[in-house]
Amino acid sequence: MRSDIYTLLPMATTVIGAFVMLLLSSSKSITLIRYHLITVAILLLSLALSLPLFGSGKSIYPLDNIFHQAFIVDDFSILFDIMFLGGAVLTLLVNTLYLKKRDYYNGEFYALFLFTIFGMMILAHSNDLIVAFIGLEVASLSIYALVGYHKNNPLSSEAMLKYMVLGAFVGSMFLLGSVMIYILVGSTNIADITSFIQNEGESNQLALTVAGTLLLITILFKVGAVPFHTWVLDVYEGSPFPITMFMASVFKISIFAIALRIYVAYFATGVLHGDVILSIVTIVTLIGGSLLAISQTKLKRVLAGSSIVHGGYMLIALSCIGLGSQLAVPAVMFYLLSYFISSVGAFGILSYLSADSKRALRYEDFKGFADKRPYLSAMMAIFMLSLSGFPSTIGFLGKFYIFTVAIESKQFILAALGIAVAFISIYYYFKLIAFMYFYSSPNTKKEKFKLSLSTSLIALMAILAILGGIGTSLIPMIPSADSLLGIASVASSSLGY
Repeated sequence: MRSDIYTLLPMATTVIGAFVMLLLSSSKSITLIRYHLITVAILLLSLALSLPLFGSGKSIYPLDNIFHQAFIVDDFSILFDIMFLGGAVLTLLVNTLYLKKRDYYNGEFYALFLFTIFGMMILAHSNDLIVAFIGLEVASLSIYALVGYHKNNPLSSEAMLKYMVLGAFVGSMFLLGSVMIYILVGSTNIADITSFIQNEGESNQLALTVAGTLLLITILFKVGAVPFHTWVLDVYEGSPFPITMFMASVFKISIFAIALRIYVAYFATGVLHGDVILSIVTIVTLIGGSLLAISQTKLKRVLAGSSIVHGGYMLIALSCIGLGSQLAVPAVMFYLLSYFISSVGAFGILSYLSADSKRALRYEDFKGFADKRPYLSAMMAIFMLSLSGFPSTIGFLGKFYIFTVAIESKQFILAALGIAVAFISIYYYFKLIAFMYFYSSPNTKKEKFKLSLSTSLIALMAILAILGGIGTSLIPMIPSADSLLGIASVASSSLGY
């Protein structure tokens, strides 16, 4: 019993912290920076409680007499907890300057932020479709509020309304699919569903495929896959920078946490053919996301379009699960990490530059940027190279593993298209590098590099983007790319894959 309770401490700490922040939000004596530090401390405590749990190789169902195996604590869920909490800390710390320069943030913002993390942790630990739906809605409702947090900004209010209406509609698809599965199986427990599909899947193939497709629709919407992408660009543009960064990286990780668990249990059995549906969506996503990213001029919208493409890369590996490659799940998890490092760095620089500006940054704003701010330019160039998959960056290895999985699974069309799209992405990523280094600006006054917590963390992300691509096994205390993939493999073994 005690060990069961201990495994729930990270989630309990997060949700208790959220309620504490909610109660403190009415206090006028607490400054924004104190709210900021308290929230970071809560997240770090949850992270410290999560780290010792990883690597046990056990699957525990905490308080089984109460939850009836609806929650699971295994290496897979714990690794995602670590990524959520670490990503949340980085999001807050990198955006410290941005948050300090905005007077509309208060304790409620941090309470909502913690509730979002709690919902994501529920998603990662869900062993039941209804619990997964609850976790998805807790996280989503908090995100809706955070997107529209700047009440005086029409773009922010529009983004919140659009995301909330579309999200509520598509979320109902998940519930409908869960109801259909309950009618067929008599349970919404993921292990029971897997057992039913293996034993009686062929005789109920059509109904199970329809139900599974409804579940996938909700997941694909949250990922931003085409044709469920219509909210992405407007929501990313209207959101405050910290939330845009959070949605593009950490929140997307949480969606793949439940996507991997459901897909392995539902479609990797070989009885149902979800790979055909997912392959079609992946092709459309890669092409549609590329066209959107190319056509944008505002950098927030460019990165929003590119996030759709990166979601498409991960869908390539997801669709290959159960088709012969044992690297499929670890490849998705490694790519999530590589994309997180690169996107947090890129959005972090944009957030840092936007702290004193209320205007959306465009390509033209970076003309001659290398002359004015050479260090920030070098870091931005590294992130653009990593996002494009340039060799010697962690983004390159992420794509390499994805394409290897596709080839091993004989998904040659997806592999070829993925490689072609990676070359196309060079246009909109290298375009920013060209503006920074090859265009002159009327104002060439060099600005002194200000060393702060935000810039230090951005620099750390740039270093990790390089070290993760060239291999770091000779450097103590820094895991190499192979060891990161090994960690992902250990976590994926918890799924029985």
